[in-house]
Amino acid sequence: MDERFMTRPDVKQKCLGEFLDWSLTTISQTNDQSMRDIMVLDGALQSLATLFKHGKRDDVLQYAPAVMQCLEQKRLSESSQSMLRKLVVKLIQRLGLTFLKPRLAAWRYQRGNRSLAANLSASQSMTVSASAPPVVETQDMEEDYDIPEEVETVIEHLLLGLKDKETIVRWSAAKGIGRVTGRLPKELADEVVGSVLDCFSFQETDNAWHGGCLALAELGRRGLLLPSRLTDVVPLIVKSLTYDEKRGACSVGSNVRDAACYVCWSFARAYEPKELEPFVTQIASSLVITAVYDRNVNCRRAASAAFQENVGRQGTFPHGIDILTAADYYAVGNLNNCYLNISVYIASFPEYTKAMIDHLIAMKINHWDGVIRELSTKALHNLTPQAPDYMATTVLPQLLPVAVGVDLHGRHGAILACAEITHALYTLGLQTNRTVVDIISSECVDALKNIHHMLNDRKQYRGFGGELMRPAMCCLIEKLSLSKMPFKNDPVISGWQWLIDDTIKSSVKDANMVTIVSALSALCEEYYQSELGKADSQMQDVLVSQYIEGLKSHQMLTRCGSALALGCLPGFMIHRKLKQILEGLTQLCTVSQKEGTFTESRRDAVRAIAQVVVKVDVCAHGSPDSALCSENVAEVYGALLNRMNDYTTDSRGDVGAWVREAAMTSLMEVTLLVAGSAPEILQPDLVKSMMCCLAQQAAEKIDRYRAHAGNVFLRLLHSTEPAVPHIPQREELLSIFPVETTTNLNWNAPSQAFKYITQLLGLPQYQYHTLLGLTVSVGGITESTVHFSSLSLFDYLRGIQDDSAALTQFGDALLSIFRDNLRNDRVSIPFLKMLNQILANSCFEIFTTQENHPFCLDLLNLCKEFRKAKDISKLRACISVLCGLIQFQGDVRKKVLSQLLMLLCHSFPVIRKTTASQMYEMLLTYDDVIEPEVLDDVMTLLSDTNWESDLSTVRTQRNQLCDWLGVPRPQAITKQSSVQVS
Repeated sequence: MDERFMTRPDVKQKCLGEFLDWSLTTISQTNDQSMRDIMVLDGALQSLATLFKHGKRDDVLQYAPAVMQCLEQKRLSESSQSMLRKLVVKLIQRLGLTFLKPRLAAWRYQRGNRSLAANLSASQSMTVSASAPPVVETQDMEEDYDIPEEVETVIEHLLLGLKDKETIVRWSAAKGIGRVTGRLPKELADEVVGSVLDCFSFQETDNAWHGGCLALAELGRRGLLLPSRLTDVVPLIVKSLTYDEKRGACSVGSNVRDAACYVCWSFARAYEPKELEPFVTQIASSLVITAVYDRNVNCRRAASAAFQENVGRQGTFPHGIDILTAADYYAVGNLNNCYLNISVYIASFPEYTKAMIDHLIAMKINHWDGVIRELSTKALHNLTPQAPDYMATTVLPQLLPVAVGVDLHGRHGAILACAEITHALYTLGLQTNRTVVDIISSECVDALKNIHHMLNDRKQYRGFGGELMRPAMCCLIEKLSLSKMPFKNDPVISGWQWLIDDTIKSSVKDANMVTIVSALSALCEEYYQSELGKADSQMQDVLVSQYIEGLKSHQMLTRCGSALALGCLPGFMIHRKLKQILEGLTQLCTVSQKEGTFTESRRDAVRAIAQVVVKVDVCAHGSPDSALCSENVAEVYGALLNRMNDYTTDSRGDVGAWVREAAMTSLMEVTLLVAGSAPEILQPDLVKSMMCCLAQQAAEKIDRYRAHAGNVFLRLLHSTEPAVPHIPQREELLSIFPVETTTNLNWNAPSQAFKYITQLLGLPQYQYHTLLGLTVSVGGITESTVHFSSLSLFDYLRGIQDDSAALTQFGDALLSIFRDNLRNDRVSIPFLKMLNQILANSCFEIFTTQENHPFCLDLLNLCKEFRKAKDISKLRACISVLCGLIQFQGDVRKKVLSQLLMLLCHSFPVIRKTTASQMYEMLLTYDDVIEPEVLDDVMTLLSDTNWESDLSTVRTQRNQLCDWLGVPRPQAITKQSSVQVS
């Protein structure tokens, strides 16, 4: 149709009416029950919203009441589809704008020019005409005029939209509130603001609080929230910044806190500093608290951004630049850093100290997330030096009733907080020569002592709550013991000891065991030691006997706890009990290893051995029951070195690696101790075994444990104070691993580590163990590890190709490893894969020129051991090695062919097929193995035969191959009335 025709008023009005009739009919006749109707409704609502946005008010005003009536009748605002509800809110707000005259409210608050260009232009105009009066837009905006009744309905719908369960609906409603309010008279607009403030009731859900914050931000940004309202608004925003409502095992409110930060951000841009000045302390403290203590990283960053905006635009926030530097967008990303470092720095400014402490006490130590509770208590410990008197006289008395209260999370957090604050006050008291009882009131001391009795009497150590109470109480025991509370010979000590022992017996979780044994160590150190530094003999006998008996428990966690308990005992408690303790720990390792279970207990026993040894004296001629001496040093090293061969596996994988890692650490600690105190008791064979085992671990396949072994190896090699004696071939090792490698070498990276570790193959003392470690790396399954370890191994072998003696020595080491691990699948299968690669790369080419070389014969004899294996992967690897051995000269070829031909009639069809395929490739590679006149027939038979068919058919073809190759046919062996075909 011609555009000029469409500009005619009658035609335009007719088209508009028809379109609106169609839209209203569509809305009336459809519902949101089917996908087709939803799509139709979506299109109709979108079209109407666009029309009322871009259409002229005079044209669409007459249709607005009908559209509003249709929407109310259809009740689409209650639809289950969030997108439809959003479109309804969008359409309703545009209907409201249509009902109202398009004008700006004269009463709105205006801060002034927002841009530098506008400010400069204003100053220039004032310079040119200083005497000219300012031009003021004169609009009779406050005249009384009628507000259509539909506007009330529009506002009511928008206020309901602020409480919708979907964010997109609430955000659209908030923008609608701001737009519509901007066209209302001052009195009516104030009523709208009052209605928005009603969203901040504790009877309302978090959705209403979130929508209310968004609406306040919009109103403030548009200048529709007058400064007179800030007295009512700011307290609500402060509450919103810490809004956190518990729902079951979690909480809601992060969106409310994020929106509250947006409100503070918008206020910074909307108001002059003098308007916000009365509220600076509240807003600044609340934003800082959210920026460092909020659990949600987005809220912390939003608060940091809002604080930055206020510092830049308001300029009245105390120490704003300093705080921004410490708590910028990136710094607040790490939760631990926020709680333990940034918060301490900010609290050094007196304006924020008490507010931050009060927030932790009121909101965080009872948080549903245990991580937040623990971080809060550590933060209180760090904040104590900022306000010690406040902590001692106000905070601690406030926490003590909560520590024995009803709420589980509050009780847990309060106990931890009491422990941390008390210990912090004790540390501060040391600086002024005051004891902790001089700082804390006697009532608080008695209350701290009575916490255990009250929890025990109420049976709160049982059940789910007990899993929290026991570690928390152990933390309190540790801190009170470290704080030297005057409880010696008090009945509470026996109660504490009972709790620790019962917790160890109750198989507490591994994560909490550190807290429990730390409590035991502190308790013994403070209350079981006499003034002469000797142990209470009765308690010593009881505890040591009890924990050694616990090492024999059928519960793994009890064994772990008992081992760690023995390891944490102070030196005076171990005196005269060392032999008994070491025997118990060594037996735990040995017996458990035979059982093949209790991996964690072996790990903890290995750790405990080192912990016990480190706490006693080291004396060459000392008593083996009280010191590490020449009589028991071999026993200690033997226990630790044996654990270096722990390769236990279960459904979790190589769990024995935990034991090996602990053994490496323990060996390092014990060795450095002995080397510094009594190096004469370190026997050369012990040092050699230790260094060789470390070299083996440093060549293995798991990055983490390879790195740990490599770092321990270099630590011992380069240690000078003390220097470790008797390290085999130290000078050669130092040339391979110069001092720079202690910092530059990344053992986790296979590309770096194996270039160094394969150089140990040239050192006779380390060759066997290094090659044993490389075996599982080269023959492994991790691509990067296999690639770089193989590359480094072949580089070494190429370097000794012309050195017959070195190559023979390497071959002997290979045979020794093969012979020692024939029945060990962990080594034998990777070994065969590695050997196949070595043979395929012609690394023993110098041996192939000699007929019947002993290396090949020995290797073939060892491979025969696998012929009756049931492991398919092992058989496949063995077939590949046999095919590689065909390159050697002499009678060995006939023996290799004989073994391969027997495998062609193996009971597993897949092995028969694999053997035929490998033999075919072998004959293609080594065409001089058989006579040329039968080569084509052999190749044809190998490729055309279905080697997976029945054995009788396959045996005929196999026998034909034997005749062509000149190999005797295998004979059937009769054994116990059964026939087995070789």
